[in-house]
Amino acid sequence: MIDLRTAFRFQKTPFTREIRTEDRFRLPFADEALEGLHRCVEARMSGALIAPAGTGKTVLLRCLKAALPEARFQVRDVKVTDLSKRDLCREIALACDAPPAGSYNMLVRRLQERFEQAVHVDGRRPVLLLDEAQDLRVDSLPIVRLLTNFEMDSRLVLSVVLCGTQRVKALLERADQEAVARRIYHYATLRLLSRDELVQYVKHRCTLAGAPTVPFDEGALESLFEISRGNLRAADALALKALERAAQAGCGAAG
Repeated sequence: MIDLRTAFRFQKTPFTREIRTEDRFRLPFADEALEGLHRCVEARMSGALIAPAGTGKTVLLRCLKAALPEARFQVRDVKVTDLSKRDLCREIALACDAPPAGSYNMLVRRLQERFEQAVHVDGRRPVLLLDEAQDLRVDSLPIVRLLTNFEMDSRLVLSVVLCGTQRVKALLERADQEAVARRIYHYATLRLLSRDELVQYVKHRCTLAGAPTVPFDEGALESLFEISRGNLRAADALALKALERAAQAGCGAAG
C-alpha cells in the first residue's frame, strides 16, 4: 500500500469522503442553501435541495442535521432507491422506529402516529431527509403529501427535505404531482465549482489532512479542474490518484 503520509507528510489520508461537517469547504452559495433549508425546517415547512451529482448534497444534508439540535428535532434520513410506495414506507418506518409491517395504508397511518408521538410525547419536531430523491418512482412521490397531511392540512407536524439531482424538480413539475409540489416551500441549489473555487478546495483538503505544503503545482491544479469540471467527487478521486502515482514514482509533487 502506498504511504501518502510519508511521501507528502500528511497526517491522515487526504481526499476521502470521511470529512466532519465542521471541516467542509465553505462557499457563499452553499452557505445560502444550508441557511435556506434551515429556515424552512424551522418554519415547519418542507423543502428540496437540487444539485448535480458530486456537488456535496449529502454533506450539506449532514450539516443541516447537525444544525438541528436533538433536544428540539427528531431528524431521520433515508437514502431513496427505486422502491414501490409500500417498500419506501417500510424503509421510512425502519428509520423512524415505527413498525415496518402491514399494508401501505397501515404503514402511512403508523408513520403519522409516530410523527405525532414525536411532537406530543417526545416534545421534538420530526424532520425526514430523503437523499437521492431523483430515484423516487412517480407513484411513490405522493408519500410526501400523505405524510405531511395532518387533520386536513390544519397542522404542520412533519418537515420533509427532498435531496437529489435536477430530476427531482422535473418530477415535481409534472402535472400529476402538483399536489406534492405545493408542499415544497423552499428550493435550495448547489452548483459545480469554478476554477478558482476548485483550487481553493484542493488546498483546503490538503490542509485538513495536515500537509505542510500543497503537493500540487499549478499545472496539476489546472488539470484537476479541466478533467473534473468542478465536480467535487471527481476532483477527490483524481487528486488522490495523482498523489498515489507521484508517491509511487518517488516525486515530491503530484503532476
